[in-house]
Amino acid sequence: MGADINTKANISATNDGPSIGAVDLFCGIGGLTYGLRTSGIDVVAGYDLDSSCEYAYEANNGEGTFICKNVSEVTGDEINGRLKDFDIKVLVGCAPCQPFSTHRKDKKHRERHKDWGLLAQFGRLAEEVMPDYISMENVPELVKESIFTDFVATLKRLGYSVTYNVVKAEEYGVPQRRRRLLLLASKEGAISLIGPTNDEEDAVTVRQAIGELPPVKAGGVCQGDPLQTASILTDINLKRIRASKPNGTWRDWPEELRLDCHKKDSGKTYPSVYGRMAWDETAPTITTQFYCYGTGRFGHPQQDRALTLREGAILQSFPADYKFIQDGEKISRKAVARHIGNAVPPKLGEAVGRSIIAACAQ
Repeated sequence: MGADINTKANISATNDGPSIGAVDLFCGIGGLTYGLRTSGIDVVAGYDLDSSCEYAYEANNGEGTFICKNVSEVTGDEINGRLKDFDIKVLVGCAPCQPFSTHRKDKKHRERHKDWGLLAQFGRLAEEVMPDYISMENVPELVKESIFTDFVATLKRLGYSVTYNVVKAEEYGVPQRRRRLLLLASKEGAISLIGPTNDEEDAVTVRQAIGELPPVKAGGVCQGDPLQTASILTDINLKRIRASKPNGTWRDWPEELRLDCHKKDSGKTYPSVYGRMAWDETAPTITTQFYCYGTGRFGHPQQDRALTLREGAILQSFPADYKFIQDGEKISRKAVARHIGNAVPPKLGEAVGRSIIAACAQ
């Protein structure tokens, strides 16, 4: 099932080095946790307010405990109690990105979003815990906001060395074009993200990632994997995808298949919706709606359908056997896709973990 783009998580720290323990804030289904564990860092707990993430987090992350709790209610003493047996303490997290995303409609009033202040809660916990290392991941647009400037200022005031960059996820083995802001902070001196693990010519392609998965028709499901399931297409959308070319646009369609909005000047600026991916390129950014043919370039390169849930997960660099639902549970395509699209790609989490381990060795 899919290319082996992710190794099994290694939950033990190096035998000769200090023990490294981490807590993951805003953990979701465990993408960042899994990546850190793969690098050799023991993540003991993940906090998130969404209880529907609990099964996936705990089923795939060893002894890591999912705690359903608002981060504003978490205390430094609580986190320190979970990390007390480790030589090196790490605090990581990806606060919800919705207030800062370019896709947000009400851009003038971002600070009114209910999740706006969560990064400040991260800063509060950093001050209460004073871990040896901190990492934060979010959308690139966050760097323009005062709340990010305040977060960085807090860390520097506390004596941390701070570095941050917008990185290309495909340079770290994630088979998609995804830009993310990554921050690393250290109490022990300078720290930086490890260099790219994949050159441009070595980027993992769609074919390498999902080319070996069993074929599925629109509306169908693979008997061996309930997540290898694709959304139903209407008759006209089936005609549209059959008229679509990899990396093409709706302009490739005959006139009778085009939507009314495409004929307006405003619609002409969205050429990639209803698009097909290309086999030998990396995938587009996997969003929470990747299972919908009409929301981006999420058409399969060859089969006449949108991506399956399993394909979206693998393109996020989750291993092909990552568990998202309990056996026999009814699948909510919307819920699982939201979990996958919102996750930190595990391969990016692994790069963060390796950077922290490298800093420990200095």
